Amino acid sequence: MTSAIYWFRQDLRLLDNPALNRAIENVSALLPVYCLPQQERNVWLAQRVGQHRQAFLHQAVTGLKKQLRSSGSDLLSLSGNAVTALIELATKLHIQDIFCEDIAAPEEQAEIDALRRAGLRVTTVWQSSLLDPVDLPFSMDQLPPVFTRFRHDVEKAQCLPPPPLPAPTKLPPLPDMALSGWDQNTPSLVACEEPRSAFPYHLAAYNGSELAGLAHVKQYFESDLPQRYKLTRNGLIGTDYSTKFSPWLATGALSARHLFVHLRQHERQFGANDSTYWIWFELLWRDYFRFLHLQYGSALYRPNGLAPSASSNKHSVIRFQRWCEGNTGEPLVDAGMRELAASGYMSNRMRQIVASYLVHDLGCDYRAGAAWFEHQLVDYDPYSNQGNWLYGAGLGTDPRGGRRFNPDKQTREHDADGLYRARWSTP
Repeated sequence: MTSAIYWFRQDLRLLDNPALNRAIENVSALLPVYCLPQQERNVWLAQRVGQHRQAFLHQAVTGLKKQLRSSGSDLLSLSGNAVTALIELATKLHIQDIFCEDIAAPEEQAEIDALRRAGLRVTTVWQSSLLDPVDLPFSMDQLPPVFTRFRHDVEKAQCLPPPPLPAPTKLPPLPDMALSGWDQNTPSLVACEEPRSAFPYHLAAYNGSELAGLAHVKQYFESDLPQRYKLTRNGLIGTDYSTKFSPWLATGALSARHLFVHLRQHERQFGANDSTYWIWFELLWRDYFRFLHLQYGSALYRPNGLAPSASSNKHSVIRFQRWCEGNTGEPLVDAGMRELAASGYMSNRMRQIVASYLVHDLGCDYRAGAAWFEHQLVDYDPYSNQGNWLYGAGLGTDPRGGRRFNPDKQTREHDADGLYRARWSTP
């Protein structure tokens, strides 16, 4: 009997999981594993994963475990360094094969390299993008240097995503004694109840599980909200101004290809317009950041990003701390940072405003802001997080340089009535 480990990474789902299907097709016994995120200190913060991300991930993992059990399997949660834990587990169970999704970010690539150096056979499958890289009208080394040209080329070539795979109805049995003597429980983490949140993940409808995510997709596309998405997407308050798919996409509890199917069904039923197109547009942006990682890899994480030289900004720990605390003295920025700290979420418009303020007004290092978003956001995703911070700081592929958002102008355009600032005037 061939036994293997399936390592769930940023794909906490059963529906449309090609890597999991690859494992099922090739083994007789399979042990699903999830490695809890580490809390090691980095250069910017003492803790990489804050309470909101931890709680939302806990919901996703708990939901996945229930689904796996209903399919005749289970989920083993491991703590500590993922590479060390997986090597120890594979050694004790005499397993050589690990299957998992491919993640092009440098830390995640380093994990795969370390496992292979330890003698394990690791099979990775690229699966997080909407479009398959092999279907693009260019190779990764010829990826267009700006998003607009990328989008035009994709649309001209009429690229479409592969259809999503169905969820497996039954999984291979667990290897003998696979769960004996191992911790099978994730830490008990309670969602923080925040009634003002635009993504209230303490409520069942916004739970991090795959089933909650699928229900949200169904509810959203059966409503008229997609018909006016482009008009409302820059909103700051409420649950309906944007799609709210990003938290489930970030953990992999939802597949972008599943969303695309429902988008097209909605357009057939209710009609296509600028707003439904803009959902496709945003999914392409998500893809573009992923493909940039395939092209540039660790170069995206340099102090100067893809720019020929580093920014002249002199990072200030004090200014950065005040920004994190929502104590800069700029009312709109402070409101956004308080929302983020209290709820683990903020609108796309506010993310751009606060990021611009940190880099262009406070003169801080963009990497510190990216690290704070990694700590706080329930929808943190390394591809989009790094891509958006580089874009805003003027250190990505876009030739127009940095984008400073004037706080006064943004306040007039997006919070003229002061409701958002009043809502988050206190933590």
